[in-house]
This record gives sequence, structure tokens and C-alpha cells, in this order.
Amino acid sequence: MELSKPAGAEAPAPKRRFWNNSRKEALFGWLFLGPEAIGIILLYVFPVFFSLYLSFSEWNLMGGLSSVKLIGFDNFKEMLSDVKVHKALSNNLIYTLMTVPVSMILSLILAVIIHNRVHFQSYFKVAFFIPYISSIIAIGAVWSALYHPSEGPINRMLFSIGIENPPKWLADPDFALLSIAIIAVWAIVGYIIIIYLAGMTNIPEEMYEAASIDGATSFQKFYKITLPLLAPTTTFLFITLLIGSFKVFDIVAFLTSGGPFNSSTVLVYRIYEEGFQNFRMGYASALSWLLFLIVGLLTMLTWVLQKRFAQD
Repeated sequence: MELSKPAGAEAPAPKRRFWNNSRKEALFGWLFLGPEAIGIILLYVFPVFFSLYLSFSEWNLMGGLSSVKLIGFDNFKEMLSDVKVHKALSNNLIYTLMTVPVSMILSLILAVIIHNRVHFQSYFKVAFFIPYISSIIAIGAVWSALYHPSEGPINRMLFSIGIENPPKWLADPDFALLSIAIIAVWAIVGYIIIIYLAGMTNIPEEMYEAASIDGATSFQKFYKITLPLLAPTTTFLFITLLIGSFKVFDIVAFLTSGGPFNSSTVLVYRIYEEGFQNFRMGYASALSWLLFLIVGLLTMLTWVLQKRFAQD
């Protein structure tokens, strides 16, 4: 005969099942994330650490993995005395100075003009943006024809106005890097204009109306309202363009291959040259980490200066 339970006694706690709903949801979540996580590890994380390992190694790409040989800091020591690396770094710096400030200033001026209710506003947006979305090979082919020393339209025009010895542009060591910088500015301006126009749409019109009532001129409204409120946009664009200027490769490889006489070689092209032409993957990896260090330091410096100016 069963004894009745005393009044007030607690019922035994139900057993917790291992495969409850929360665990099932977590499992399904990891199953969906798994392929992406594996891809990130194989395509991003592993190459970063393998590149770091190779930077301390000597490896001829044609010899297979069995030919990898640790040599310590020899690649970095060679980098310090490599004249081509010094030339590539100086070219990168000059290219950055020629493209980043010019493209940002020019784009800001054009964005202000387009934003102020210019006729055919949509047409100008599309017209400036088309070069940015065009193939870099197509852009290079068009500009290569424009830059032709004797038959190109640019030099033809210079001949017609009395200039007997115009630059040979891509074939001239003194003008090759400038020629590439002009193409880069022409191609990127449309993207910067679109970003600036998006930033300007967030500026309240009431601020401009109040400034007009107070008698502010167009320049004063631009300097006191537009520029300060576009500061976050400008910071974003500056960092993006700064990083992009140190990663330039395709247009250099297509038009000049770093020449003539290394006058247009840049750091990324130097990495490609050592890794896939000379098959020195260890030295190319060391140069890649130099590029990473430069871009990281420049980005951090930009953020620090931007925060300091914002506080002032």
C-alpha cells in the first residue's frame, strides 16, 4: 500500500533533456555559420599566419613546400638595403600626395556644385560615377591611347598650341607616375562625389536658411556649416583613399609594369615582382608585412589626429 506524501512536500524536479530547444537552435546556428567560418579560416586567417611564417623563411615557389628554409630576420635586413624597395616606398608616398588631396578637394567642389540644384543633377552623378565602376583594363587601354607620344590626342593638342616637345607620359621616367596619378584621380572622383553628396543630404536645410537670414555668404555657409558637418565623411574618405593609394597595383601593372627604370614601381608591384616573377615568396611575404605596418600606422595616426581635432 502506497504511503501518501505529506502536505506541502515538493514534487521532484523534472529531468533536463540534453537536446532542449536552446541547444538545438545553437546547433543549427553553428551549422549555418560553419561553412562561412571554415572559409574565413582557410582564406583569411591561415594565409595571414602562413605569410608571417614565410617572412622569416627563404622559399622558392617552384620548389614546393619542402624547400621552405627558416632564415630569421634576413629578409627584413635585405629590405633595409634594397634600393628598389626604397624607390617603391618613395613612389608610393609621391603617388599618395598626388592623388588623395587632389581627388578629395576636386570631388568636394564638384559635389557642392551638383548638390546646389544644378540642372541635370542625376546625369552628372551617373557621368562622374561611370569611370569608378568601369574595368581597370578598359580604363588603362583608353588612357594608353590618349597618352600615346606621337598619335595620342593629348600630345596632338599640345603640338597644335606650339609645344614642340611634349612629355612622352607613360614612356617618360619623369612623367610616368604623374600619368598614372591623373588616371587614378579621374577614376575615383565619381565615388567620392557620391559619398559627399550622401553626407550633404543629412545636413538640415534649416541651418542654411538661418545662416542666410543672418546675412552669411555662400562661402561662409560652406566654411561654417558644410565643412564641419562633413568631417566624419571626410575622415572616412581620407582613410579609405590613403589605404587604397598604398594598395595600387593593377593600373601600374597594366600600363608600365613599374617602369620605365622603376619610375612608377610601387610597393604592391614590388611584392608581386618578387613573389610571382622572381619566385621569392619569403621576401615577398616580408614586404607584405612592411605594407601592413605602414597602412596600420597611417590609419592609427589619422584616427588620433581626427579625434584630437574633434575635441578642439
